[in-house]
Amino acid sequence: MDAFSDDFQKLLSTPDPPHLGPEHRAGTLSIREIDRELTQLLDKASDGSQLIRATLYLWHDHLDEAHSLAQEIETSDGSYLHGIMHRREPDYSNARYWFNRVGKHPCFAPLAKRSREILASGSVPELTGAANKSEWDPYAFIDACQRVAKTQNTREIQILRQIQAAELEILLRHFSAEAP
Repeated sequence: MDAFSDDFQKLLSTPDPPHLGPEHRAGTLSIREIDRELTQLLDKASDGSQLIRATLYLWHDHLDEAHSLAQEIETSDGSYLHGIMHRREPDYSNARYWFNRVGKHPCFAPLAKRSREILASGSVPELTGAANKSEWDPYAFIDACQRVAKTQNTREIQILRQIQAAELEILLRHFSAEAP
């Protein structure tokens, strides 16, 4: 698969972006619906296919199922998804552990660019300096998520949800480019 298809984009179509925490939203697909759609698009056995599946499970709020898949993929990509899952759980120290295992990821540069665009509409203190760098800082994002979980600042939550949605979309594009 050499391009991010409309089929994958359609699977990200939900009324709202994923929550920062484990909450479930209306308008998400069930595991069965995701798997049915992916059967048409992917070879189930490959790591790339499992990464795509885990990303979509995270998008549609199926954290336990995403966790089961991510923990079986012992690569930087698997660690990235594992980190997101723990960030949403929320288990911030465990998320930091998994992002330590990610290293420098190819999705960090495009995510830094997209986050700058999103942050143009509002500020999040932990991300102000991080957004001006050419590489994404996943630890600053974890810190921001942890702080807004306590403060419940509605505007910052919306900004962080938009960035997280961009993160998942960028990862899905990355994985779909590598899938058989």
